[in-house]
Amino acid sequence: MWLQIKIAFIYLGSANTNILMGDQMQNTWTYKNYEIEEGLKPGSKTFRYFFKILESGGKKCNCCVWIADEALSQFDPAKKFDVIVASQKDTWHHWIKGKIDEGDFRNRALKIEQQGQLEINLSDMSDHIKPE
Repeated sequence: MWLQIKIAFIYLGSANTNILMGDQMQNTWTYKNYEIEEGLKPGSKTFRYFFKILESGGKKCNCCVWIADEALSQFDPAKKFDVIVASQKDTWHHWIKGKIDEGDFRNRALKIEQQGQLEINLSDMSDHIKPE
């Protein structure tokens, strides 16, 4: 009988690690002195891709990409989350690296809608924000 546990697959010598979390794959990578964990929000029917930035094992901030349902087809006509992640990951990594380079460790959301995108400082918000 197999026990269901979280397993980290670590490839020595690589800056990237894949961590199996339930049925979702979470990627971990490093930039400068920071470790970044990323992945889709498990079980979400709407597109939520999260980044947790850690320094010395402690959380510095959270960032996420929210794509409104009506904007998904801009990235993939079939609206498949894994295809969208694969096509946009480099762009989002650039965004995260820019925040680290600027020393901007506020909790941020990049909200993408049909009309464009908006960066939101979640630390200034009193209520939880979600795409319409």
